[in-house]
Amino acid sequence: MTRSRTRVLFVCTGNSARSQMAEAILRARAGDDFEVFSAGVDPRGINPLTIRVLGDAGISTEGLRSKSVNEMLDRQFDYVITVCDRARESCPVFPGSHESFHWGLDDPAEATGSEAERLAVFRRVMGEIVTRIDTFALAARHAEAGAHR
Repeated sequence: MTRSRTRVLFVCTGNSARSQMAEAILRARAGDDFEVFSAGVDPRGINPLTIRVLGDAGISTEGLRSKSVNEMLDRQFDYVITVCDRARESCPVFPGSHESFHWGLDDPAEATGSEAERLAVFRRVMGEIVTRIDTFALAARHAEAGAHR
């Protein structure tokens, strides 16, 4: 019996940094077990520093693009994870049954200062996402394994 992959959607406001990082990181770290998407309630294009910090970490950015949550409304997800407060407040309701989580992360796209200072914020937020992804992926795998017993 072939098990289908767990479908995860990360949502933030602009789909320019946090949700893009989460999508790329989960795909890189556990892509065989998960089908991963990201979207924004008001997509603004991917921030170039997002691409840079992911690339610096050796994480592929191939196929990433800024998407609207409206593109995802006809899809079924096992998990919908908002990564900012504004997205949680304005995130549409997705069809079907799924678990929803909220990860309140700082928006690195709002960082100010020199490029080095802004990069430091992007790297810090990416580190927080890596920690949450590792915890989430482990828990989701256990939940999936328990559901198939």
